[in-house]
Amino acid sequence: MLKITIRTIPFLVLLLLAGVKQSKAQGVSPYFGVGSAFDGAVTSGATSTTPACPSQQIFDGFTGFCEPAPTMGGVFGVIGADFMFRPHFGVNAEYNFRFAQANYLPAAGLNVRPGFYDFNAIYQPTSGSQRIVPIVEGGIGGARLSFYETQSCLPPLSCTQSQFYTSTNHFQVHGAVGVKLYVKSDIFIKPQFDIRWVDGLDQQYSRTVVPGFTISIGYTFGRT
Repeated sequence: MLKITIRTIPFLVLLLLAGVKQSKAQGVSPYFGVGSAFDGAVTSGATSTTPACPSQQIFDGFTGFCEPAPTMGGVFGVIGADFMFRPHFGVNAEYNFRFAQANYLPAAGLNVRPGFYDFNAIYQPTSGSQRIVPIVEGGIGGARLSFYETQSCLPPLSCTQSQFYTSTNHFQVHGAVGVKLYVKSDIFIKPQFDIRWVDGLDQQYSRTVVPGFTISIGYTFGRT
């Protein structure tokens, strides 16, 4: 699923760019940037086979003990594109992903990389020809948590090896508010605040609601 998503986004961007030729009223804005997403530490409750853990601790099925639960954060990347088929309305495809693996169950050598992808409708309350263009977007997509096993190399080597272990996929609903600040005629900087509801994410973190932010740089083709 992750490979399909990564390959699909550039393809969608190319389709959107091709659409500019269809009408002078259309504008396509590919962009990329950095940001983050945040969630708290889950507490494992008792099951038929495992005990309950203390607050903000998670049961480690590899070691058989509870250990401090992870939180979501760190540096994320973002890549996406807006396609305005009307002066105030358009669509968007976007992919947010954590650059590096994060510790999930350190005692077991398990790391995680979260990623979010979404497809949105966009509303621009002002004309896209302005230097400051607010945007509101909302849509649906998915979240993927990719888990990796890590282990140290045997002496005398000093290194760490990592290999893919498993993944979990979740449905998500996405909303965002932001603004395009045009620093030149077609080049913009876009700070954006995101909020996501991710079904079932409270199995790995404390909440199903994930706030986040990004700041991107992009270019608008066909701006009027």
